[in-house]
Amino acid sequence: QVQLVESGGRLVQAGASLRLSCAASGRTFSSSAMGWFRQAPGKEREFVGVISPSGSRTLHADSVKGRFTVSRDNAQHTVYLQMNSLKPEDTAVYYCSAGDRFTSYSGSYLYWGQGTQVTVSS
Repeated sequence: QVQLVESGGRLVQAGASLRLSCAASGRTFSSSAMGWFRQAPGKEREFVGVISPSGSRTLHADSVKGRFTVSRDNAQHTVYLQMNSLKPEDTAVYYCSAGDRFTSYSGSYLYWGQGTQVTVSS
């Protein structure tokens, strides 16, 4: 069982950087793949990135490659999403998730955070 609490979302201008954090608790955190997804109103939930339990593998969506980076610190039980060169189209609620599979498919994730709002103004 994993509990996730997100923080860091805020209003920023285009071109700015933000780092989202996801604090996790539970015995299985270090053995869980951790994913980031985002969803804008009226749009489908979109894969952003995922990191393997040890942090040795990452996968990022084409739309964010070169700008966003998923990382984790298992000692701190925290997952991060570093976002650089933000664009207005990045505006969405960002969700942290945990699961047993390293995948971009949202339906495979077992646990989800509450979401944090990121707004990028033009």
